[in-house]
Amino acid sequence: MTSLRFRKDGSFRVLQMADVQDGPDVQPDTIRLIREAIRKADPDLVVFTGDQIRGYDPAYIDTFLRRRGEEPGARVRAVTAVEAKLRGVKRRFTKDAEHPDAPTMDELMDQTRDKVRRTFAGFLGPIVEAQVPFSATYGNHDFQCGILADEQDDIYREFAGCLNPSDSLEPGTFALPIEASDDSGRVAMAVMMVNSGDYAGKPEENDAQYPAYVVNSRGLDLADSDGYGTPTPEALEWLGTVQDELGARNGDGKPVPAIAFQHIPPQEFYDCLKEVPAWTPNAVEGARTHEGHCYVLNHEVCRPGSRLGEAIGCADENVGEVAALNAAGGYFALFCGHDHKNAFVGHVHGLDLGYAPTCGFECYGPKSRYRGIRLFEFHESNPAGYVTRMLTWGELVGRYSSNEVRVWFEDHCVTGAVSLRNELRRPQVFAVLAGALSLGFLATVRSLVGRR
Repeated sequence: MTSLRFRKDGSFRVLQMADVQDGPDVQPDTIRLIREAIRKADPDLVVFTGDQIRGYDPAYIDTFLRRRGEEPGARVRAVTAVEAKLRGVKRRFTKDAEHPDAPTMDELMDQTRDKVRRTFAGFLGPIVEAQVPFSATYGNHDFQCGILADEQDDIYREFAGCLNPSDSLEPGTFALPIEASDDSGRVAMAVMMVNSGDYAGKPEENDAQYPAYVVNSRGLDLADSDGYGTPTPEALEWLGTVQDELGARNGDGKPVPAIAFQHIPPQEFYDCLKEVPAWTPNAVEGARTHEGHCYVLNHEVCRPGSRLGEAIGCADENVGEVAALNAAGGYFALFCGHDHKNAFVGHVHGLDLGYAPTCGFECYGPKSRYRGIRLFEFHESNPAGYVTRMLTWGELVGRYSSNEVRVWFEDHCVTGAVSLRNELRRPQVFAVLAGALSLGFLATVRSLVGRR
């Protein structure tokens, strides 16, 4: 495996790419953004923090898994079925007595593997071309294509520069030691990749409680009834034992400075926010365990340039990950993806907690100019004193994407009462709607007066 090392000037650069979330034909704008970010940053490492695969894409309709453990293709999401119809994608029967010429499930799974490979080749292309090492962990949509994380790990390792080890604790949970610039072999810092899980609960429990989601979408999200997943108990324990191992490797037993990357944020991310009245401009409503409360960024703890665009989609259960990071020692930051419109960095509980927004153009997210990739610049003399900023489409390419109409709808996507209220709190949206209603009212009055 490639050894990571600080440069002779003591610097080390990392790019975090979150939520590519695409199908086999990766959007050209996504690939262009990745290529331009690599050209601008000249990184030493790229980390993908989950949901690289748009598992619910119509391309995977025949092998789609709403939950792990289900029969592939048995329970297709309604939104996938609608999108498939719009794209002209038809579900295929599997071979049986009535359809002897249809493909077998094994054949459909092989075709899905090829599609996953095409997806990886699309967004990894600029990284492989630039010969930059990369690593990837997993989110709540990657597995839904039907290919689970262990197999996806194998496919990633087919590409030059992949640092995902074959002997990790679990797919997506592993350490990447970064050695000192003096060639001594001493570990000066570590990048920790953590698999934060996908969905909580068991499939049969989610199915039984799904009607509750339909009735109460404000309190329950698309994770159905039990919400999002969390790191496993083994992964939480590993956060400490891996520091012990690195300390032993250095010979001093001390934890090394470390930054962790994962997909789903823990509940402590809400501590970077400030609760405000419901009518506050640009406030967002919390989700699930934080429903009924509205928030804005707490600028006393957040870095300049931070952006809050949607609720924090954390798990319902707090499994103590932040406490485990503090107890292990050495950890100075935890960065996530998952919530496509968020791009803030706050300092709470002795850690920096931060986001990268989506870098993809096939999924919902903010305006084109705010989609981007997060750059970290570390120095081996003080890794915890790192500098980070967003490399956005607006900075690297231009104000608009090649399909700005689509991005506009993705930015203003309304899926329920909560997202509608969040939209109305955006001053520009409110002003446009208020103006339209005023013009409509005046037109009605004039029409009535004219009739009289």
